[in-house]
Amino acid sequence: MKSHPQIIDRILDGVRRSRSICVVGHVRPDGDCIGCQLGLTLALRDQGKNVRCWNADEVPRKLAFLDPDKLLRRPERGHRFDCVIALDSASLERLGKTADCIGHPKLFVNIDHHPSNTRFAGLNWVSAREPSTGELVFRLLKSAGWPITAAIADCLFTAISTDTGSFQYPSTRPSTYSIAAELVKRGANLARICDEVYQSYPLSRARLLKHVFNHFRLTHHNQIGYFWLGPADYQRTGANDSDSEGLIDHIRAIEPVVVACLFEALDGDCVRISLRSKSDHVNVSEIAAQFGGGGHHAAAGARLTGTRLSVQRRVLNTIKRALNPSR
Repeated sequence: MKSHPQIIDRILDGVRRSRSICVVGHVRPDGDCIGCQLGLTLALRDQGKNVRCWNADEVPRKLAFLDPDKLLRRPERGHRFDCVIALDSASLERLGKTADCIGHPKLFVNIDHHPSNTRFAGLNWVSAREPSTGELVFRLLKSAGWPITAAIADCLFTAISTDTGSFQYPSTRPSTYSIAAELVKRGANLARICDEVYQSYPLSRARLLKHVFNHFRLTHHNQIGYFWLGPADYQRTGANDSDSEGLIDHIRAIEPVVVACLFEALDGDCVRISLRSKSDHVNVSEIAAQFGGGGHHAAAGARLTGTRLSVQRRVLNTIKRALNPSR
């Protein structure tokens, strides 16, 4: 646990000198973001800090069990903080409306594992070799010598498990398993986490998945799988956008598919794309970067404007070039 000792010491020194702290995360939070935000918030509260936990979006239903006391709230204007800690957020823009509410803290800390991180804060601990931000928060708590309670262990185990595909992604390292084992020793409830996160989906998500299987398309010799979701699809199935988390992995899992793509129609002519790769030779973060986005080698995203047809054509052509770079 000796990695990055200088930046960890600087972060902890600033945190110890701060009384009011705000822990923030990215819009449309996933398990890594929510687990880190809540785990760090609980740890800071145990240290007697005045802590707020903010996100522009609500906790996804499948992660609500991590927040029985409703600690995570929507951001509010008019607050001043000694310290703001951004978790799992590659850029200031990823904080959404929260970025407009944090003001000008004495210390702004950015803890993240995305290679595309823009180093937007005063203190930036960005370690792209880590498969999850949850591991970084664990290292922070261990270095500080703060207690890791069972509730904190639940949060951090969920963070690490979800961002490693339940320890299946190639980014998973030996140290990931060591940290997960220590969290189980500290009281992480494996049975409940697995049930809530992986085995208790609402019926609305099943309807949405049915829609995906009925409407996905394959192209480029079946190496690219893609599908569209829009407001009408959510309305028809009774789902919300948090129910779409992980749907793309079902298309990625089709044997000949190398890159999966979700096109999600937003307000106006804005389209959000999510990309997944299962090839060492196709870095979807580089594909997303061509459209102003970013992420990881195997998972990335971006936002584009244009008609559905033009956006689809641009993205699919870019993926095809990545699959056949010599052409």
